[in-house]
Amino acid sequence: MSTHEPTTQQHVQQQLTQEQADRILAAVDAQFDDQLARTAELVAAPSLRAGEEAAQDLIERHYRELGLEVDRWAIGSDELEAHPGYGKATVDYSTMTNVVGTYAPSVEAGRSLILNGHIDVVPEGPESQWSRSPWDARVEGDWMYGRGAGDMKAGLIANLAAFRAVRAAGLELTGRVHLQSVVEEECTGNGSLAALLRGYTADAVIISEPEEDALVRANVGVLWGTIRVSGSPTHPREMASGFNAIDAAYDVIRALRVLEARWNAEQGEHRYFQDLDHPINFNIGGITGGDWPSSVPAWCELRVRIATYPGVTADDAWAAVTECVAAEASDDSRHPAFAVELTPDGFYAEGYVLEPGSEAEALLEETHRTVFGKDLTSFTTPGYLDGRVFVNYGNIPTLVYGPISENIHGFDERVSIESIRRCTKSMALYLASWCGVVEAASAA
Repeated sequence: MSTHEPTTQQHVQQQLTQEQADRILAAVDAQFDDQLARTAELVAAPSLRAGEEAAQDLIERHYRELGLEVDRWAIGSDELEAHPGYGKATVDYSTMTNVVGTYAPSVEAGRSLILNGHIDVVPEGPESQWSRSPWDARVEGDWMYGRGAGDMKAGLIANLAAFRAVRAAGLELTGRVHLQSVVEEECTGNGSLAALLRGYTADAVIISEPEEDALVRANVGVLWGTIRVSGSPTHPREMASGFNAIDAAYDVIRALRVLEARWNAEQGEHRYFQDLDHPINFNIGGITGGDWPSSVPAWCELRVRIATYPGVTADDAWAAVTECVAAEASDDSRHPAFAVELTPDGFYAEGYVLEPGSEAEALLEETHRTVFGKDLTSFTTPGYLDGRVFVNYGNIPTLVYGPISENIHGFDERVSIESIRRCTKSMALYLASWCGVVEAASAA
């Protein structure tokens, strides 16, 4: 494992010649069929939460084929659990691994870079509602379909392909590179956090999420939790003497909607969120309750996902949600007071802003313009991204940038093939320019 600190001396950066840039772009094209085949192979390896290891085996094999120094470890640790950015785990981390492949030049003269991506995918839902198997990775026209095709196995393989293209162009990088395949992005963010805590740092990070050929400027924080409402069971013939916990849970949902509306009304106070349509979303992602159709339910649990603005701490946001729910539970003006318990059980993540003006972003603007023939755009997203780990806790400029996709987390998820190609080219030029290169013959 390489745990070098980011380069602090004056960086040696070689300006790519046009001929070198052309060789890199040609190498992406020459290897693109293989890139798509690797992407399809990865999509065909289901990597649902706590079931990622077979897919990580494929990633490890690819890293070893490139001669990278491979580090694979189970992410659980006391240090991780003690970190303020840790999200409470509900699965066994002793069998869930990150994979990092490190390239270290013989003489580290250029800037270092992390190419990050997550291997985990969200559940596919009822397979009958897909037009074909979610693990089929079929290609139709410009689209590759399948769960994780866009979010984000195309990006993971694009990271690998960008690195391979620089080598295939006859160039050797002069800066250190860490290719990362992490778990837990879809539920806690603990995978990238574990990689940072293991010592993997760099001068910049690219996360090749499906971001519509654009750069993410800011994104929300996310809290996950369970709200348990307790009632008083009785026979339905005596409902008036009991208390229905499911009915009470709907009162809790109503109170949360009031808080959600209040936070959305504050969007003008938060940079990059002023013009976003409904930036703060409270999602009721699950509801279970009761034990018997002929018994007034004594309990009901809500699984919730709460969004927050950057700059709002997870502790403060959780306290506000707790206060909101407790106030509803004790308000006996519309219903009897009831008992309620809140438990965090996943994301406990704060949002982030990528401040403009960094050298890292300026270079991406150049490589994007070269490949796409137009300026790079940026936007704010109300979704979670692992960029918060590197920006908030590593103080590293982090570029979340990747291909066009549709229906991520939905049925018939798909990613644009030509967008994959262009983003890979942009990232390959970025890798060579950021880290610096020498001709392979002179590096030997």
